[in-house]
Amino acid sequence: MYRTAHFVLYARNNDLPLARLGVVAAKRMAPRAVTRNTIKRVTRELFRQTALALPQIDCIVRLSKPVNSKSGPATNARLKAELRDELSQLFAFLLNATAFARKPENT
Repeated sequence: MYRTAHFVLYARNNDLPLARLGVVAAKRMAPRAVTRNTIKRVTRELFRQTALALPQIDCIVRLSKPVNSKSGPATNARLKAELRDELSQLFAFLLNATAFARKPENT
C-alpha cells in the first residue's frame, strides 16, 4: 500500500504476463461525474504509458480524499496537472518497489 495526498495504491503480484489496473473514484470523494471520469481517464492514461515497464501485478488506485466540491468547477487544467503528478508518483513507486520486481524470463 502506498499513499499520496489524494490516492491510495493497493498492489499484489499476479500470475499473468501483464499488469492490471482497477480505479475507484467514489461519489463521496468527487461529487461530480465529470471529475470522477477525469480521474479515471488520467489514471488509465498514465497506466498505459507505464504498463510495459510495470511488473506482473494487479493494482487498485483508490481516491481517498475529496478533490473538489459541487460549488467549484468540475475540472480544470490545474486539477488535471495535480492528479497527473500524484498518479505519476504512484506508478513510479511500483517501478522502483523491490517487492514487485519483474521476474526474470526463462530462456
